[in-house]
Amino acid sequence: LAVWGPTHRRAGKSTLIRCVNLLERPTEGSVQVGGQELTTLSESELTKARRQIGMIFQHFNLLSSRTVFGNVALPLELDNTPKEEIKRRVTELLDLVGLGDKHDSYPANLSGGQKQRVAIARALASNPKVLLCDEATSALDPATTRSILELLKDINRRLGLTILLITHEMDVVKRICDCVAVISNGELIEQDTVSEVFSHPKTPLAQKFIQSTLHLDIPEDYQARLKASPETDSVPMLRMEFTGQSVDAPLLSETARRFNVNNNIISAQMDYAGGVKFGIMLTEMHGTQEETQAAIAWLQDHHVKVEVLGYV
Repeated sequence: LAVWGPTHRRAGKSTLIRCVNLLERPTEGSVQVGGQELTTLSESELTKARRQIGMIFQHFNLLSSRTVFGNVALPLELDNTPKEEIKRRVTELLDLVGLGDKHDSYPANLSGGQKQRVAIARALASNPKVLLCDEATSALDPATTRSILELLKDINRRLGLTILLITHEMDVVKRICDCVAVISNGELIEQDTVSEVFSHPKTPLAQKFIQSTLHLDIPEDYQARLKASPETDSVPMLRMEFTGQSVDAPLLSETARRFNVNNNIISAQMDYAGGVKFGIMLTEMHGTQEETQAAIAWLQDHHVKVEVLGYV
């Protein structure tokens, strides 16, 4: 599950995730993890419950004086785990995150991606049922971000671990998430599967969220000729958004047959999220005013969002 919200306002994403393990205690309501109500637990009971909730952060929070092995071993040492068991478990975890050859390295000698892998291994040390990720890829370059996301996806699949991601990055949601919740100003405004939110966004923020992944600029030569109102022999320039089934349907060719219009595609882009394709397209639609209006209305009836940008 991803919790997405914009970065430029106080959406409440990090506050929400810190409430899950009661690093921040909510003033009202309940916090249930694995069917257990955390807000009513004693300190000792809460400490025990937190062992089932791992957490990784944007800035890794590794101890510079400890080796990679020592950082991953720390929660096990604090839990008085026998040394042989610590050695076995840490070795297993470092192999899992692809750092089997870094036991004796120190954080200062690691890349950002390697540091986050150490943090992931440490978070998994006590066999948690839930892994919280607070902007875990925000400090990483795109290539490293992709590798960390693939690692998290692999961990989710191999360990059956529930992962709750806090992110403002669309790529995170698209690549590994099954469900997404959209949060704004401390309120949950939309929640569904990734495929459903991308196919049928219900709120303006979710629509903006999707549009941010596909952005097509009007070419300069068209921009110079673009008029706000139609003129003699001008044609409308359209921005079309396709989601879900409308992506695969031959809708443009169907409008040509039904309404005697011709569509000149200026540019287009397509992407995938949650197993669903979605895309955006800039076109010129050639035809009479009545024909183009009828074609646009028909496209809208078939779940294509159409915006008239002007006339060229």
